[in-house]
Amino acid sequence: MTTRGQLRKTALAFQEVEEVTAGGTLRYTVRGKEFVSLTQDGVVRLRLPEAAAAEAVAAYPSAGWLRHAGRPIGVQAPLADVGGQHLWALVMAAWRHRAPRQLAAKLAATIESPAQPGSDLPAAIGKPATRALHNAGLGTLDQVATRTEAELLALHGVGPRAVRVLAETLAERGLGLRK
Repeated sequence: MTTRGQLRKTALAFQEVEEVTAGGTLRYTVRGKEFVSLTQDGVVRLRLPEAAAAEAVAAYPSAGWLRHAGRPIGVQAPLADVGGQHLWALVMAAWRHRAPRQLAAKLAATIESPAQPGSDLPAAIGKPATRALHNAGLGTLDQVATRTEAELLALHGVGPRAVRVLAETLAERGLGLRK
């Protein structure tokens, strides 16, 4: 069962995301454009391209089309019915669909090659953690040192092992995570 906390962690893993609550609905936006929301009764609404929405509707019997002025703009389903890993893919697709082209292209480049020029992040943290850090704008150890362990663990893709490796690497350089 996917939770509100998992949705929050996933949505906030992407760059330039703002979280707002209006009228009891939790909304996540990128540069002012909503890409995912959660209603008071636990229905997640994702703004997706039509093909991605059709796949989600087919994958979940409880899912339905999200429409505006009669045309499909995404998918909606009870959050508890959406699998955690699939939620990540759906939220990423929604973010990419609504984000400005240059920002979406930056994410695509990070996914294709998580090791970015000028990055001194250790390879031992793994590709998911490297992607998550880059998505959060943390491409160097100096930038990572400005965050707490809890802030790093809140990023989707960064687990305890990656934080341990980062802390050890920072300690070797005489740095540490913020307390």
